[in-house]
Amino acid sequence: MVRDPVATDWFAFDAWLVDLDGTLYRQLPVRLAMAAELVLLGPHRIRAIKAFRREQEQLRSEIASGAPSADPSDSPYEQQLTRAAAALNCSRDSLAKVVREWMECRPGKWLRLFRRRSLLAEVAEFRSRGGKTALVSDYPAQAKLAGLRAAHLFDVVVASGEVGGPSRLKPAPEGYLLAAERLQVSPDRCLVIGDREDADGQAARHAAMAFRQIL
Repeated sequence: MVRDPVATDWFAFDAWLVDLDGTLYRQLPVRLAMAAELVLLGPHRIRAIKAFRREQEQLRSEIASGAPSADPSDSPYEQQLTRAAAALNCSRDSLAKVVREWMECRPGKWLRLFRRRSLLAEVAEFRSRGGKTALVSDYPAQAKLAGLRAAHLFDVVVASGEVGGPSRLKPAPEGYLLAAERLQVSPDRCLVIGDREDADGQAARHAAMAFRQIL
């Protein structure tokens, strides 16, 4: 899909469907800051965080290969928690508390420092022109949006681990299709904005939407 901002008028679309992690903020410095914080304040939690992230990438790989969901009744977030807890031989609830604290709440102060100000300004301008916007994330999004001070920029939030979230992770298109449906915008009039070609880009193609990659 199109990526060249010179050749494409991004503002011609009716809706922007925007990824969160790595898109609205620069992910590497946030991860480095959180890694330092973990070493100082919670080194025993590092293994839990790594296991949870590893299970997400495993689920994403399974989706990309066309494998059916192991338990379609559970959200992807719940599947991650269950699988990571089993791998760690710990309770799901104890793991959920660690994930909530260290992956959703504590990063907030760093997100403000490393947010992509120019992109957030573009989203605000797009809305001022009458465009509709949605945030589509494979992780819970509300705490991070609060940290970014960007919740007001989105009409709809579709996030794994939150009410109304997608049934499958990207590159499956469910999250973006749900966002388009809730915005009442046809998929061909939607622009997906994300940082990962293998996740956001593939999902956009599966949903018949245009894609703009943020590097």
